[in-house]
Amino acid sequence: MHLHSFAILVLAVLTACRGGLAPEAPAEEVVEAVTYTTSVDGLRFEPGTVRLMRPGAAAAFRVTLTGETFQTIDGFGLALTQASCYHLLQMPAADRTAFLRELFERREGLGSSLIRVCIGGSDFSMDEFSWCDEPGMEHFGVHPLDTQYLFPILDEIYAINPDVQIIGSPWSCPRWMKVAEDGSTPHNDWVAGHLGEAYYRDYADYFVGWIREMQRRGYKVMGVTLQNEPLHRGNSMSTYMSWQEQSNFIKWAVGPAFAAAGLKTKVLVYDHNYNYDNNGPQQDYPLHIFEDPEANRFVAGSAWHNYGGTPAMLDGVHERFPDKDIYFTEASIGTWNYKFEDCLINDFRDIFLGTLGRWGRGVTLWNLMLDYQGKPFRPRGCSTCYGAVSISATDHTLGSIVRNSHYYDVAHCSKVLQPGAVRLGTTGYRATGLTYQLYRNPDGSYAALILNEGGSEAQVCFVTDKYSVACRVPARAVQSVLWQE
Repeated sequence: MHLHSFAILVLAVLTACRGGLAPEAPAEEVVEAVTYTTSVDGLRFEPGTVRLMRPGAAAAFRVTLTGETFQTIDGFGLALTQASCYHLLQMPAADRTAFLRELFERREGLGSSLIRVCIGGSDFSMDEFSWCDEPGMEHFGVHPLDTQYLFPILDEIYAINPDVQIIGSPWSCPRWMKVAEDGSTPHNDWVAGHLGEAYYRDYADYFVGWIREMQRRGYKVMGVTLQNEPLHRGNSMSTYMSWQEQSNFIKWAVGPAFAAAGLKTKVLVYDHNYNYDNNGPQQDYPLHIFEDPEANRFVAGSAWHNYGGTPAMLDGVHERFPDKDIYFTEASIGTWNYKFEDCLINDFRDIFLGTLGRWGRGVTLWNLMLDYQGKPFRPRGCSTCYGAVSISATDHTLGSIVRNSHYYDVAHCSKVLQPGAVRLGTTGYRATGLTYQLYRNPDGSYAALILNEGGSEAQVCFVTDKYSVACRVPARAVQSVLWQE
């Protein structure tokens, strides 16, 4: 069941948040909170309501505010790869518009506000390419494949939601900028190689040119990473970039070039796994860059993937550098790991609550849309990945779309958390398998994210200045709650 065909599920809520016990005095019933629930036993973003009550006496499931505030949220979304754009453009125009409105429209849709875009090609593009494939920056310019696939979809997205923000990431620098391990021998290959020091200024200008062109077209580039998975040499497009190389690239070229161009775009370092791919000399990759005062002043934060390690790695990052932003930028589902019920629960716990609970400002997942066989993908790319949604390669209608677990994980956050929402400190009821977070949106509304990993229904009651909101979360389920004070 998708967003436009949900049946209404009305939740019975007991008064005074007393977990089923009769209140000592009648509570005044007021307006309602809206809930959305996805469970392993069949609920799919099912809407419901909870009556808001006046705060009453202490309750068994009571959670109150501490007055603390934490990070501000930028948003949640999916990677708009060329493969995704290819399928979207195959859809009938009315179906495509309906689906994009479902994802990005703020009132009736999910309100997704953050997407990841490849700077050049990737393992899910229609070919390997950059915006400057011939040697010399005089050849820099928009690549025809982005004109054909990426821009038409971005134009339609921005017509629906003009506030969407982009994180851009390159899979490879132009081949003519690459050198081998010795630092001087040319490495004219999309796979592996290093960015040659002689080309640092050219590549910094490449980033400036890409950002300016995107901005000229009306796209809001909030941040860029300088290399997708810099410790991975084997992807269909890849460049190895050690922390030492990235730090030098920032302080010698990227930082000065962005400053000279007057760009406010965030520079996010690393963009790879929690465990640093078990590469000993590269442990604490972003921290080393933050420790370099020359590079530090140009860097806004770090970006992370989850193909190795755990989100606990982020604890030390914020502890040591609390002024640096944290974003989660890539995770995949596929034949190696996919069971809807497990991925829904585990990813919501680790990627979403795990990142947000460790000062993360946003999450993007990989890939927005692929067909049922995970295509199209490039040779040496991921041939076993699924999209957040899958679509028939022959039908391409809205009705052929299958919404996978990543779709629902993004939906639960995007629907209730507005850009600018602030995470709030809470105290009170705890239970094994129950995790929750509370937020205040810029419009004054409150939002809660709740995960129940247990085998039976869980209850929790949020108490703010004006209301108490008693929520019942089914076994093995995710629930989002939104109410206006």
